[in-house]
Amino acid sequence: MEKVIFFGNGPLAEYALKVIEKECEVIFHARTKADLEEVCRLKAEIPEAHGILASFGVLIPESVLEIFEPEGILNVHPSLLPLYRGASPIESAIIAGDKDFSVSVMKLAKAMDAGPIYYQTTLEGLPLEKKAIYQALAEAGSEWICKNLTSLPTPVEQDEKKATFCGKMDKTMSILTPETDTAEQTLRKIVAFQGYPKPKYAFYGVSCIILAAHMLKSGEKAVLELPCSDGAILAIDRLQPEGRKAMDAKSFVNGYKNKHFDFIRMM
Repeated sequence: MEKVIFFGNGPLAEYALKVIEKECEVIFHARTKADLEEVCRLKAEIPEAHGILASFGVLIPESVLEIFEPEGILNVHPSLLPLYRGASPIESAIIAGDKDFSVSVMKLAKAMDAGPIYYQTTLEGLPLEKKAIYQALAEAGSEWICKNLTSLPTPVEQDEKKATFCGKMDKTMSILTPETDTAEQTLRKIVAFQGYPKPKYAFYGVSCIILAAHMLKSGEKAVLELPCSDGAILAIDRLQPEGRKAMDAKSFVNGYKNKHFDFIRMM
């Protein structure tokens, strides 16, 4: 069983690690910059140990990269590199309207996501659900690594001319703008912003985190509607008034609609 030093945080790392632990012996899980000292100590003690990374969120110094040469630290990156380099490849692909989602296994380099590629694949037919996309891509990349760790191919350099970049999600992005976005664009933001930065919209004067929604079908009536700029309507399925527990749309309307209109009449 191959020995592995794993670097990672967050959902991508969680799903990747579950796969790797089944096939390899993970001798250390680095989660922070402070853990890099232990990484160096273990690599010196066990030189055959491989390095695998998934969403670490910390810049790896060149001095650490060098001790894993010549194969390098294998980075599971959820995009078809050189597209979507950066911190939010899955979210950016969802918002961009991508129908299919990809994962690359690359050799970690000093420049962000710029290292040569060992492997890439695109998964078709995934549900438009953030957790499912994270899990499928993490598993696909990690499974390939486990099968090929002892016989890696020669990595292929990326085409820098085709590189695109995506930054971190932040709280300023969370407020939905259906007044200017289509229903498709709004729905994709709702999906992409789950967990963080959390998609928000005010209903009956109450700021809410939208947890689930779908495109309103012909002839369908929604308990809670969100009209969008293209005339299409999203049906809100589940939401969470800020500071309150999550609830379905019917419970929200029953609890807040009358209060809102009573307040308006009192003004």
